[in-house]
Amino acid sequence: MNPPLTLHRHPMCAEIIELFQKCHVDHPDGKLFGECTDLKIKLDRCFREEKALKRKENFEQSKKLKERLQAHRRETAE
Repeated sequence: MNPPLTLHRHPMCAEIIELFQKCHVDHPDGKLFGECTDLKIKLDRCFREEKALKRKENFEQSKKLKERLQAHRRETAE
């Protein structure tokens, strides 16, 4: 199962999403028998890469916030 395939939420994977959706439209019965499986695998990989990047960005932001909070606590403690 994949997350909602909205292009604005997954800009890195937009091209693959469009191809995957087109495959499902072009092969309504074939999608049940693995016609779109290669695109699905590519899409899953793209989502994993996108998630890893977001996780890294969030970690960096949290480190900056934590440093700011610790500096503020030191200032107020003095």
